[in-house]
Amino acid sequence: MESLSQQAYEHLRNLITTRQLNYQNIYSETRLAKELGISRTPFRDAIHRLAQEGYIDIIPSRGFCLHQLTRKDVIETFQTRSALEAYCTVEIARQYSSPKARCLFQQLHQLMEQMTTIKESTKSIPEFFHYDLEFHTAIIHYPDNQQFISLFDRFLYRMQRLASLSLSHPGRMEDTCREHLDILHAMENGDIRNIYEITLRHMEVPRQINLEDIAF
Repeated sequence: MESLSQQAYEHLRNLITTRQLNYQNIYSETRLAKELGISRTPFRDAIHRLAQEGYIDIIPSRGFCLHQLTRKDVIETFQTRSALEAYCTVEIARQYSSPKARCLFQQLHQLMEQMTTIKESTKSIPEFFHYDLEFHTAIIHYPDNQQFISLFDRFLYRMQRLASLSLSHPGRMEDTCREHLDILHAMENGDIRNIYEITLRHMEVPRQINLEDIAF
């Protein structure tokens, strides 16, 4: 059975991700806790967790508001992703002939088929991002390092919001597919010499797009 703080966390996160809360409003912890039927202590635990994950900003003595992305958020998100994913892709390339790596490559090819279908049909950003995220998540999970996974998960909300911005740019969905294939092919071929730079290049393009978007 889920704890009360976990219930509160999931309820609030759902309100945020389904856009039921407004960026211009300040929300009362007391009122929302009462609506959910949970005492303030577990509700406050949920609030602090959401703040740590970048969903909200706590306003002392007033409540909280949704977090507005900043240039610092963009830079930190891509720095963290670059460090994690570049390490993982290098490790995968080193083990490219192992059964575990071959299983991963099969999974990534299947995800690429889904992304390509969406790119050539509906061009739905939420659907495309779903498979895009699965592609990167599979890479992060490969080393079986729980610290990597936990750190990556902390940035999921930021990644979703930033991807919705970058993927809305003309041609970005197509470029993303090409960059994913470059990463996949380099890993499959055990291209240790180039995989690091190929992975970083995939991070740099959307990072620059996001920084330009945030500037306006």
